[in-house]
Amino acid sequence: MDLRGRVALVTGAGHRVGRAIAVALSAQGMTVAVHFHSAEREAAETMRLLSGPGSLHSADLRDASAAPALVEEVVEEHGQLDVLVNSAAVMVRTPLGEVTPEVWDAMFALNLRAPFFLSQAAAPHLREAQGAIINMADLAAFESWPAYIPHGLTKAGVVQLTKSLARTLAPEVRVNAVAPGVVLLPTGWSADDAERLRTTTPLARLGTPDDVTRAVLYLLDADFVTGETIVVDGGRHVRT
Repeated sequence: MDLRGRVALVTGAGHRVGRAIAVALSAQGMTVAVHFHSAEREAAETMRLLSGPGSLHSADLRDASAAPALVEEVVEEHGQLDVLVNSAAVMVRTPLGEVTPEVWDAMFALNLRAPFFLSQAAAPHLREAQGAIINMADLAAFESWPAYIPHGLTKAGVVQLTKSLARTLAPEVRVNAVAPGVVLLPTGWSADDAERLRTTTPLARLGTPDDVTRAVLYLLDADFVTGETIVVDGGRHVRT
């Protein structure tokens, strides 16, 4: 896919990996619709970092009605939608015994329900554009993390969603996912945590958002790849 002159919607683009993806797509000549919820100041900084045109869009994707409204807002402003990147997500430590229905529902609403309904709303526009969807999964989809069981379930769902959408939307739309390992430490993690992860990673380093963006750009360029999830984790998933 030639990205120049095309339009991408990146959810959760106010900070962290979402910001890195938005900036990388802009550098490829895309117009980027930057979605945020509460991180307005951070999203404005993302806009400043873009190489070309873009737009800001606020939506609480935990609200089921927000997804189709966001897609239509982007299409109305830019006249088209060629790439959807489902990056918005939350990762909350939820040890067994402390999970509440409210936390469960909020996590599933943002991490899994929103990507589905965004993709459903975007599908007609992406079919017309011969476009693509990139979902952000997580290494937690393939490993068991005792303190993050609901999070892992949502990300396993994203992997299955990717396969299902790839089959359903082919041949017009390709759908793939990236499953990062440690590319940015979760809030509150220490230098000791980082060193422990580094020394137990086969490639002996932590990742960076650039490692993720390179995988995203590959998947957008790889016209014969769909339904795939690329794990970007320095080899952590092959330790056993």
